[in-house]
This record gives sequence, structure tokens and C-alpha cells, in this order.
Amino acid sequence: MSDIQDTLLLGSEGIKKTILHGGTGDIPKFITGAKVTFHFRTQLCDDERTVIDDSKVVGTPMEIVIGNMFKLDIWETLLASMRIGEVADFWCDISHTGVYPLVSKSMRRIAEGKDPVDWHIHTCGMANMFAYHSLGYDDLDELMKEPKPLYFVLELLMVQQPSEYNRESWALSDEERLKIVPVLHGQGNKLYKQGRYQDATQKYKEAIICIKNVQTKEKSWEVPWLKLEKMANTLTLNCCQCLHRMEEYYEVIEHTSDIINQHPGAMKAFYLRGKAHMEVWNEAEARQDFSRVLDLDPGMKKAVKKELAVLNMRMEEKNQEDRETYKGMF
Repeated sequence: MSDIQDTLLLGSEGIKKTILHGGTGDIPKFITGAKVTFHFRTQLCDDERTVIDDSKVVGTPMEIVIGNMFKLDIWETLLASMRIGEVADFWCDISHTGVYPLVSKSMRRIAEGKDPVDWHIHTCGMANMFAYHSLGYDDLDELMKEPKPLYFVLELLMVQQPSEYNRESWALSDEERLKIVPVLHGQGNKLYKQGRYQDATQKYKEAIICIKNVQTKEKSWEVPWLKLEKMANTLTLNCCQCLHRMEEYYEVIEHTSDIINQHPGAMKAFYLRGKAHMEVWNEAEARQDFSRVLDLDPGMKKAVKKELAVLNMRMEEKNQEDRETYKGMF
């Protein structure tokens, strides 16, 4: 098959395809939810064809799930023209390569062990792309400043249909995502009861990500959005309880403050923040938060009274210690 025909096959302008090694069988079905495994090499269009990234050097092939908002969607188009085992060289103009530096940064950070493998979540927010003046890699900063056409050499290894593999939460449809939330929530609660706070936090966070992925498609502050927001906040507060047990008090203060800023009536957030303030000796802030809890829910009187008794006792002990310390100094 000639290059020209292959170019047409892609049905997209600004792409030229050259088959370097023919594949076998028919072109696989690239349906939404299919998992595609492939090797890639990205090169500049200079005389040396300078290599920017190469998955074979890293040693792990790339995996993407079709229809999952993978930010370099041109790769889906390119792969969909290939047979299993095929190696092809694709020239793509700048209309297709503009976001490559961002995707490359994420892939490099995973390869270096700096980011967890759930990086596709981070690349979902295109707003982030303008937040970084530098991507932390000179060659990528260069490409970001001045986008260039690129060569992608792809080798298609495997295509698995949705029924053939166990999909992770980010590869689910919105309906499936919302169904999995209570399951993850329940697993988190169980781990919390077992004292496995780190693992519980992980489950709660997975559930939050599922909710946030669906929530981005709703209109802010309208009923469906608010319902999802409420679910996410409940899970965030569960995370805060885990963090409190793990003695990450400042993180608790940060998360609860985020919720309070958006939802000033969130009683549980004030309560957890008050407890965290207490642990880091912020007496005035703790008292303020506990008093807000009582304003919002007088039924919390007993619990608050207990916390304040502990706070009073601690402050008394601290003052006593301070007095001893100063006494020794003079």
C-alpha cells in the first residue's frame, strides 16, 4: 500500500504515514474503552532526527485507553490505522503536536518515579498547562515556546477490548464511575476500621477522582453538580480523618479550609479543622472552629465540650512547661 493511500486512511490533514514494518491480520477494532499497548519514539524533523522520547529506552511500552480524553488524541488516530506488530513512521505538523511537551513531561516524571502512574488525571486539566513557566526539561521548554512538527515512530503491540481486561477507574464511563464510588467508599471505610489509614485514603481519593471526572461535565453550582460536590466533600472529610490519624495535621487544615471556603455551612469540616488546630497548638483558631460547630449544629455540644476539655488541659500543661523552662533560664 502506498504512502498516499495510507495518508488518506487517517482522514486527517497534516499527517504523513510511512510503514517501516508490516503488521499481521486485519486492523483491530479501536472502540471506546479498548486498551492499546504500543512503543513510541518521538523525533524532531532536523537532519539528525533528534530523539526526544523513546519508550524502549525507558523499557516499558505505553498504554492508553481509547476515548479516555488522553491529551494527545492524535495518537489514537495514528494507532487506529495500524495492524498488530506494525511499525510505522508518522510525520505530524504543529496542529497535532502542540500539547506534546505536556504529555512528555508527565511520561518522563513517571519513568523517573516522581509521579504515580495515574498521571492521566493530572494531564486532564489543560488549565495547568499555562501555570508552569518551565516544564523542568530544557528540550520540552523549547518545544513549548516554539511548537515544531514531529515524527512519531509507533509499534503496535496489542489491542484489548473492554471485556478482555480489568479496567481501572479512570477508564470507565460516567455511569460506571458513579456506580463504583459507593464501592470504593465502602472499601475505604473498612480499611479505616482496620487502622490501615494510608490504604483507606487511597480508596477515598480514587472515589473522589471518579466524581470529579463526572462533575467537570456538569454546570457549576447547579443541582447535579452540587450533588456530586456533596459526595466529593464527604469523601474528602473521610480522607481528613485518615490524615488526622496519620498526624498530618497541616494537610487536614488545608483540605478542610478548601471545603469551608466553598461551603461555609460544612459543620464536619469545622469540627475536623478545630481538632487539627488543637494538635498544632493553634488555640484561638481551634476555639473559633468549635464555636462555629455549635452555631451550625447545637447537637454537637457534647462532642465539642469533650474537645474543649482536652484543649484546656493541654494548654494548661503547656503553660506549666513554659513556666518551668523560663524558670530555669533566670
